[in-house]
Amino acid sequence: MWQESLLDIDQEPTLGDLGSAHRVRLARGAWVEHLPGWVRGSDRLFEILAREVPWRGERRPMYDRMVDVPRLLAFYDGDLPHPLLEQARRALSARYEPELGEPLTTAGLCLYRDGRDSVAWHGDTIGRGALVDTVVAIVSLGAPRTFALRPRGGGASLRLPVGHGDLLVMGGSAQRTWEHAVPKTARPVGPRISIQLRPAGVR
Repeated sequence: MWQESLLDIDQEPTLGDLGSAHRVRLARGAWVEHLPGWVRGSDRLFEILAREVPWRGERRPMYDRMVDVPRLLAFYDGDLPHPLLEQARRALSARYEPELGEPLTTAGLCLYRDGRDSVAWHGDTIGRGALVDTVVAIVSLGAPRTFALRPRGGGASLRLPVGHGDLLVMGGSAQRTWEHAVPKTARPVGPRISIQLRPAGVR
């Protein structure tokens, strides 16, 4: 099931102005920025990536058995699969490198095929994100899904709908002191692609 945004029909993908991103300070030195509709014409970009990225399924150990990862994956360390993603990486690096001290270099892509695909509560703590402040920028294409954040150890959660070209950026201590998830949903929802741009050594 796929329904285009009325704002995106027949529009070539372009980037909006990062200056209108609004930063929300969270507890424990974390922050998040949300910029709806940063990628204009995002449905065209979704269609290209859904068709041309070499998506793969993975299996991972859970307790005493191997299970399918409930989404399809791709990873890029170098050239990205579309010129607009290269442009997005440059723009985001220019915005955040002064406080981060380094550019964003890698891109992890996830394809959520429907509401059964999800990602459980976690922080990006494989690598340097477990020890130092960092930035993870997420570009969301396709059908909106809930992006949830909560403090590690418990506390009130924050839930944001992301889709159709939205940008969400987590920074500061967010990967160490907060967790995030895309929960499953029983509602009928269309597919979504998430592009996570990170510095080297953060996963």
